Amino acid sequence: MAGIYIHIPFCRKKCFYCDFYKTTAVVKKPLFLQSLHREIDLRGPYLGGEAVGTIYLGGGTPSVLTMDELNGIMDHLHRNFRVEQDAEITMEANPDDLSAEYLRELKQSGFNRLSIGIQSFSDGDLQRMNRRHSAVQAVHSVLEAASSGFSSVSIDLIYGLPGLSLQQWEKNIRRAVKLPVNHISAYHLTYHEGTKFYDWLKAGQLREIPEDDSLAQFEMLMDITGEAGFEQYEISNFARDKAWSKHNSSYWNGSKYLGLGPSAHSYDGGSRQWNVANLDQYIASTEKGDPDFEREILSETNRINDYLITRIRTVWGISLNDLEREFGEPVRRQVWQSAQSFIHSGHLMHQGDVVSLTRRGIMISDEIMLALVV
Repeated sequence: MAGIYIHIPFCRKKCFYCDFYKTTAVVKKPLFLQSLHREIDLRGPYLGGEAVGTIYLGGGTPSVLTMDELNGIMDHLHRNFRVEQDAEITMEANPDDLSAEYLRELKQSGFNRLSIGIQSFSDGDLQRMNRRHSAVQAVHSVLEAASSGFSSVSIDLIYGLPGLSLQQWEKNIRRAVKLPVNHISAYHLTYHEGTKFYDWLKAGQLREIPEDDSLAQFEMLMDITGEAGFEQYEISNFARDKAWSKHNSSYWNGSKYLGLGPSAHSYDGGSRQWNVANLDQYIASTEKGDPDFEREILSETNRINDYLITRIRTVWGISLNDLEREFGEPVRRQVWQSAQSFIHSGHLMHQGDVVSLTRRGIMISDEIMLALVV
């Protein structure tokens, strides 16, 4: 079953840590939506008629769109693709966009999962990141979503922020697990070139927190979410009652997906392609009927390594039988040999035909990935 990702590039203000493609030129929404509808029409054959099981609107800030604009996108998708009746349909949203009326309309329109960009329950942290909501709005948005009938709610949190104490991070996690959410995505701050945080780091205006503090925050994240009944099903993702993100899981499991909108990525099993990360170029090329994108044909080695790197991050791990069936016995043997030292050291475990990370292994996952790739 395939997935569709739609990149909505608009933000009302830019967060100081974010390197995803975005623009504050919200006035260009009509032109973007016209081009997006056109791209949907043009890209209909990409998935080869395969049923669509997940649709994900990310960004940017998809919640800057009105209900009429969202319904127009969904109508175009249904006209061009075979969307499963029980498809997971997710929208990323900012807390301050989620009024009770907007949430009710989202639910009525078929959206059945929300990913709310909270990042922190501290006003100081939010202001430091240039977020446009408050801690009170963060909590209120989750409670409103639950009362509007959303049973599947995910929130994003960030740790490793400059100045973030272990005590404040603990407050953030404990506040999160007490809310009616069944999914938490938590990411360590990365200083991406082109962001304000990166510029300030290079200029000496802020400092990264010590590595020991980062590890302590990650350990605390795993401890508190585990105590609250969340399963760490991927290094940065935690779910209650098996409420895994079906869309993101399809990426890790190698399913086909189509990316629409500027900077969006697509994968058809044999190649990857990514749209131009420029709104004006995206609009101009799409309206000419020739969307601007780059494409990479995947070699056998690329495909093997994609499988290893994505699967080892998850609770499902690497199936040696699947590896042999897809890529041959020599690849299975090589990966098995590479895994031996980590199994003996307790960083990997072997159950049946599956090799997966232990908790100790999660802490050195980058090293393990590097050792496993062929």
